[in-house]
Amino acid sequence: MTRFPARFASASMLAFSLAVPAALSPILTGPAHAWRIVYDPSNYAQNVLTAARTLEQINNQIQSLQNEAQMLINQARNLESLPHSSLQQIQQNVQRTRQLLDQAQSIAFDVNQIDQAFQQDYGGLSLSTSDAQLVADARSRWETTVGGLQDAMRVQAGVVGNIDANRTEMSALVDESQNAVGALQATQAGNQLLALQSQQLSDLIAVMSANGRADALLEADRATAAEQGRIQRERFLTPGSGYQPGSARMFN
Repeated sequence: MTRFPARFASASMLAFSLAVPAALSPILTGPAHAWRIVYDPSNYAQNVLTAARTLEQINNQIQSLQNEAQMLINQARNLESLPHSSLQQIQQNVQRTRQLLDQAQSIAFDVNQIDQAFQQDYGGLSLSTSDAQLVADARSRWETTVGGLQDAMRVQAGVVGNIDANRTEMSALVDESQNAVGALQATQAGNQLLALQSQQLSDLIAVMSANGRADALLEADRATAAEQGRIQRERFLTPGSGYQPGSARMFN
């Protein structure tokens, strides 16, 4: 049952008390000293009905005010902002992974640098290249390949290091979403969860890129080594400049 303030109850009783005397109004029918009360049932019933309708209108107004107040409270909750933000942690994780990619050795993740390095280290073999140059180029390619493998492992380690921070932020955002007091807080928590997933996808792309780069360098080194072996074998078998038989003195 709805409870109303004392002032509304007083107003209702006042309306009822004003209606009753109208029904029981004294009528002077004799001398000044003689009074007789005339009771009119229809007038009394009309006054009671009027008082009841007045009370019902007051109750409706009170209920309307309560509904409006609750609506304003709900609107205020829906507009309340989320107190927790994971943006800074997400940006730090992305920046950490990006720094690891920027530290790529020898051949970076740049199209122009890749083209230049392949033309210089993987596509410049010829029969006229000296043996010393062939050995130096082979060592340079080996160092590049090993550096690519090391870069891939560093990126993997950095992404694994982000797992703990991501787990903490995910737990906090889920709690904030479940305890949201309004639509705005729930939406903001959902948006931050999507941002966290985007950061995790970026880490996954970084790992795949670093691993792909290492595999590509390894295959390029193998292909170039095979070509270098072919050139050295052809040079060895070329008459005049290849193998020259001669006598060897083994014992004194």
